[in-house]
Amino acid sequence: MPIEMPDVLVVGLGPAGSRAAAVAAAAGLGVIALERRQTAGTPAQCAEFVPEPIERDVPAARTVTTQTVTRMLTFIEDGPPEVTADFRGLMIDRAAFDRMLAQEAALNGAECRYGETVLSIDRDGTVRTSADGSLRPRVLIGADGPRSRVGWAIGAINRDLVETRQVSAPLVLPHDATDIFLSADFRGGYGWLFPKGAVANVGLGVASAARGLLKPLLAALCSELARQRRIGTRVFALTGGAIPVGGRLRSVGRLGPTAVLLAGDAAGLTNPVTGAGIAAAVQSGTLAGRAAADFVGGAAAALDDYEEELGDIFDAALGRALRRRREVLAHYAVGRRPDARALRDGWIASPHYWAA
Repeated sequence: MPIEMPDVLVVGLGPAGSRAAAVAAAAGLGVIALERRQTAGTPAQCAEFVPEPIERDVPAARTVTTQTVTRMLTFIEDGPPEVTADFRGLMIDRAAFDRMLAQEAALNGAECRYGETVLSIDRDGTVRTSADGSLRPRVLIGADGPRSRVGWAIGAINRDLVETRQVSAPLVLPHDATDIFLSADFRGGYGWLFPKGAVANVGLGVASAARGLLKPLLAALCSELARQRRIGTRVFALTGGAIPVGGRLRSVGRLGPTAVLLAGDAAGLTNPVTGAGIAAAVQSGTLAGRAAADFVGGAAAALDDYEEELGDIFDAALGRALRRRREVLAHYAVGRRPDARALRDGWIASPHYWAA
């Protein structure tokens, strides 16, 4: 087969990839987007919460919203909940959210191919796929998650990961808060209950080194919530995956004549403490699409400008989260368990978290 030579090749049709494809295609570029799954957004591998300001970037977000959230409750070990009264966000149907963004990319002119996996990326920028295809784009955008093949090709690798496991179960009573469970048992992570109408997403994350504990820890959390009659015992779905928690990677590179950009989880833009990454994916994908259009249009500085803009937007928040995460993990490094105060100070509801 002949080598295809699109202006832009996007790998991954999650929020970052779909936004990059939509923006680049709207600028008149020839865009091909590859998604290894048969449908965008399925299965959903996150708690499905997004902060309310996401509506600035995705005005239609409420059309795929299951319910709103107004508060956050933080449970530290066996203590009573600490209430953050004004913590507003949307519980979205993540599969519908991703499909909506992918459909926008297609409507803007991007050719979206599903069930096609990247097998290899050569040093000259040639991408070989499971459909026996070869593509050599002018710009390659990696939006293919924390273990990005595109990132590996330019040496930008997420090495610090949290492994997660989540179930969906019946929610016994209506709830308007995100519940966070902090415990020294949840090394490098936390547990959660996020309400979605009549259903709750209940999950847990831990550092990769402790992933063998994920299944029993989540089972114990679910059993306790069922004992409290907060959730039912029937499980509707089970998902899981990795979250990058090592901070932002260098997100631009070159493979021969091909310019490379990373966005979303592939760029390490997930918050190292909360694991939040959907809003960052949407924002960085939009910027990557614009940078691709500028580069193809002859702006030689477009790649460096993209890298600088990511730093301006994300570095302060990611740097703070990295510091707080490392403060908590330092207890384990010397053979101790963090106490309730250390766990509290490492979480976003604490004033200490926001201190300089």
